[in-house]
Amino acid sequence: MSHTTRFRTAASCALLIAPLAVFSTACDGDGHPLSATPYDASGQVTLNAVEGGRIDPDKPLEISTKDDDGRITDVTATDAAGRYVRGELSADGTRWRSTTPLAAGAHYTVRVSTEDEDGAPGRRTVAFETKPADKLLRVRFGPDSGTYGVGQPVTAELSAPVKDRAARETVERALKVDSQPRVDGGWHWVNDKTLHYRPREYWPAHTKVQVRSALAGIRVGDKLHGGSSAPLKLTIGDRIEAVTDAGSHQMTVKRNGEVIRTIPVTTGKPGYDTRNGVKVILAKESFVRMTSASIGSSDFYDLGVYWATRVTWSGEYVHAAPWSVGSQGAANVSHGCTGMSTENAKWFFDTVKLGDIVEVVNSGGAMMTAFDNGFGDWNVDWAKWRKASAIVPAGSHVGSTPADAARLRPQV
Repeated sequence: MSHTTRFRTAASCALLIAPLAVFSTACDGDGHPLSATPYDASGQVTLNAVEGGRIDPDKPLEISTKDDDGRITDVTATDAAGRYVRGELSADGTRWRSTTPLAAGAHYTVRVSTEDEDGAPGRRTVAFETKPADKLLRVRFGPDSGTYGVGQPVTAELSAPVKDRAARETVERALKVDSQPRVDGGWHWVNDKTLHYRPREYWPAHTKVQVRSALAGIRVGDKLHGGSSAPLKLTIGDRIEAVTDAGSHQMTVKRNGEVIRTIPVTTGKPGYDTRNGVKVILAKESFVRMTSASIGSSDFYDLGVYWATRVTWSGEYVHAAPWSVGSQGAANVSHGCTGMSTENAKWFFDTVKLGDIVEVVNSGGAMMTAFDNGFGDWNVDWAKWRKASAIVPAGSHVGSTPADAARLRPQV
């Protein structure tokens, strides 16, 4: 009986194993392909790489049989991280070709299963390395690891611009944000080199956040592959929210939903109206020198200001303003900042942390912009936020100018 006949008999017996287990020993004949020791198929198949050699990761991996010497039945290719390479096998089994890019500078193991003209199984295992990338795309996550407020977005700064939508999808899928508890969140492409991540709603208090990049070695574009990047760990603290009503001249501060202080304030006077909207605390400075020249004001001033909590890069603060105590709670007389007594400013400074929320309502000022003057991310509604994701099917790119941290123009 030929090998082919034995193979058909074995296949027929295999169908009987489950319903007729008592007869399974009748199929245990010696020598059929399913039980045969695979032969060495090294002489039967070729790869576009030699064992121990390096191949170009920008080219597909190809495996083929020599002439008409049998056929390929299966190919498994994995890198050292356990990532599989998808591929397609031709209908006649003579050629397999990868359909996903190889990683650069990676070690691969390829296991090829074959079958000769008599149906006998063969095996070949090949190990090889891919060439290092010509150019690496690295990611710098922000902010620094630590404890932040519920409004703190995660930022990702890329070392090179990524414009192509398919390349953006590759990058975005490799930027991993894990949190406990889990949240509904997503990345937003601010521009070609900057992404922000935020939940749909503020982070839950006491959330643990871990951010990492899985881009290392992955092909992003022509001659551009992902490089290694340092991970990020954040702890979200209590939910601290300060809402300033410019109309009633009062700031209400809450911790985890409970009001803990109501503070008389003064905000921007006409022509210097404080921006409306949600802002995120960027920095805390115990002393700042504020001058009229820094904001181009015709009203001259040059003041040393204490307990200054920054909410925009252009110089909007919550700070001590002992010179305006008589107007606090009654009128808006500042040049854009939120002023309060020294005692209240010190209490506010000591109570809040980076990432906490400061919201202004009922001001005559414009709305806080999203990305060019600090973290105005929460002023973008969720539907629009998701449209600037590369992996949302119905989304489309929405660009913006990145925040320019060099524009430190204090307002008083």
